[in-house]
Amino acid sequence: MTILPVLRMGHPTLLAVAEPVGDPTTPQIRRLALDMIETMHAEEGIGIAAPQVGRSLRLIVVLPIEERGAAGDVDAIEPLVLADPVLEPVGDAVEEAVEGCLSIPGLRGQVPRPARVRWRARDLDGEELGGEAGGLFARILQHEVDHLDGILYPMRMNDLRSLAFVDAVEAAGSNEAGAPEGAKP
Repeated sequence: MTILPVLRMGHPTLLAVAEPVGDPTTPQIRRLALDMIETMHAEEGIGIAAPQVGRSLRLIVVLPIEERGAAGDVDAIEPLVLADPVLEPVGDAVEEAVEGCLSIPGLRGQVPRPARVRWRARDLDGEELGGEAGGLFARILQHEVDHLDGILYPMRMNDLRSLAFVDAVEAAGSNEAGAPEGAKP
């Protein structure tokens, strides 16, 4: 497996709508998925999308974590590889929480998202997967699927005053808007 370079905000690939994977059972897609898992772990993330590693494909890797406290030992959590994921909000409830991004290192901000989502995708064997997610897992799914549509989390923020550098918030001794809580999606 290879640790891939993570593209940073400003790269055109991060702003493009990604292409469907098609057949997720190919050796090329399997290799990309394994490299994405390795990269996500190396970067201490809890999710990563193919566009973040320079591949404009609708492929994401996510850790199915329900709560922030559960993100302690991310290496012990089996990642899900999802090809061509589709999300649908469940209900009208919206929650705001702090997010970060491997493609926007050092920054965090408050992002509103649907509290629950229904999801479906295919795994690397071509099998249909799906379910309903809430909490942190719903947020991770939405964050990563946004990458497939060329959306970065600051584009979802209602109030850019909560966008902050982690080190500045820590230096101020605050645990407010931009403060990190656990690993970054």
